Amino acid sequence: MGFIHTSLMAVLGYAEIVLGLLCFLFLRHYWKHNKNSAPIINWPVVGMLPGLLQNATHMYDCTTRALKLYGGTVEVKGPWCIGMDFFFTSDPLNAHYILSKNFRNYEKGPEIREILQPLGDGIINSDSDWWAFQRKMMHSIMKNNKFELFSLKVVQQKVVNRLIPVLNHVSISKIEVDFQDVFKRFTFDNTCLMVLGFDTKSLSVEFPKLTYEKAFDVIEEGLVYRQILPQWCWKVQRWLQIGQEKKLRKACDIFDSFVNQRIASKQEELSRDRTQLEEAEFDLLTACMMHEDIVNMGFCNKSNKLIRDTAFNLMVAGSDTMSAALTWFFWQIATHPSVEMKIMKEMTENLMVKVDKKWECFGVQELDTLVYLHAALCEALRLYPSVAFNPRTSVREDILPSGHRIRPNTPIMVSLYAMGRMEEIWGEDCMQYKPERWISEKGGLIFVPSYKFTAFSGGPRSCLGKAMAFIQLKTIATSIIWNYHVEMVAGHSVSPCVSPILRMKHGLKVRITKRST
Repeated sequence: MGFIHTSLMAVLGYAEIVLGLLCFLFLRHYWKHNKNSAPIINWPVVGMLPGLLQNATHMYDCTTRALKLYGGTVEVKGPWCIGMDFFFTSDPLNAHYILSKNFRNYEKGPEIREILQPLGDGIINSDSDWWAFQRKMMHSIMKNNKFELFSLKVVQQKVVNRLIPVLNHVSISKIEVDFQDVFKRFTFDNTCLMVLGFDTKSLSVEFPKLTYEKAFDVIEEGLVYRQILPQWCWKVQRWLQIGQEKKLRKACDIFDSFVNQRIASKQEELSRDRTQLEEAEFDLLTACMMHEDIVNMGFCNKSNKLIRDTAFNLMVAGSDTMSAALTWFFWQIATHPSVEMKIMKEMTENLMVKVDKKWECFGVQELDTLVYLHAALCEALRLYPSVAFNPRTSVREDILPSGHRIRPNTPIMVSLYAMGRMEEIWGEDCMQYKPERWISEKGGLIFVPSYKFTAFSGGPRSCLGKAMAFIQLKTIATSIIWNYHVEMVAGHSVSPCVSPILRMKHGLKVRITKRST
């Protein structure tokens, strides 16, 4: 019976592949002549899959249009009999309900965890008690004053010793540069030092090609394919070790080797002189390996998997999101000169800058006085959140505040990208970049609840590093804006690419001009 069942499942799997290919070929003619039709059409048998595939390259705007058209929540019907139905929502009441109010009924779920399998069992890709354990551990580490001081020191040193020399070189040489690449390298170096205690030095005037940094990007690309393709398609590729899945496997091996080398090095340091290491720099890898719960559970002695998964997840959370936020922010600054001038004016009025220390970073207390800069960063994150979708899966049957009935094990994508473009939340000028919307009549910052401004998620899984992220963003932004003028390269177009992290499809090509002293 087991053989018959397995054979039947294989036949059904092949039938799904053939059906999908035939439907794709059959509908190509329709796509060519109906490009401006409704964003998602529910076809017989194949459901809405053709529309999703057709719009895959501009998924964010397509789902935003659909959500506006259907009142903020859309049920997406997949092909008949293969269980691909799911929901998109940008309704703030639904977001609050899913992410906070009924949080325990909406987990990552087994399908999402399998898609994100390279992340292992780290905090991004875990649920229930195991997630709660890691959350508690990371909270105790990241809120430690020693780590906060270390993280500030790292970003300031990276700005002075790495970022400024590169920008000086670009300015003096009068060459174009991809700011997205600059920020990716900067945040990769910064995060490696904070998480692993290792300086990768990928940001320099030579722009070196590092195999493990490239592997990190390939892993991200592989996760994109898994999210776009039907599950059976990428699983067949994984089984056969072909296409993107082959690249993903090789990239994971390369990056795992890099991380495991750092873990082994840190374990050796711990075994030699634990007391000295306790008094040294407070990188997250050292803190995790010395954490009481980890030591008591014996993970460092039995296996490196927990440490590896923790390090990898922190790398993803800290590196990619920061570089994306900086890239979109400086695109807004380059295309809105009035905002740049207001930030410069605010810095002039609030910061004490000595001529001989022009290149140094400003302190946290000084950065806290920059209300307009904070508003400008929030506004960029509203329109271009670093993570466009927040995926969840229902545990039990439920009814959303919008009235939609949710069956058990149903995926739900909270569209953070669409939420930043909803008139019901932000008003008729929601598509405009307008930092003033964040500032009150008295000149202070307006509080916006996390279920409306969702760039840092919300509820129990909200970003632990939010305060630290703003400090780092302001440190980098002030150093660049105070010393340089950033100008877009003529003719360069900007659009988001489909990715777990909201990056620019063709980068951000700019010219850098040093400001006069």
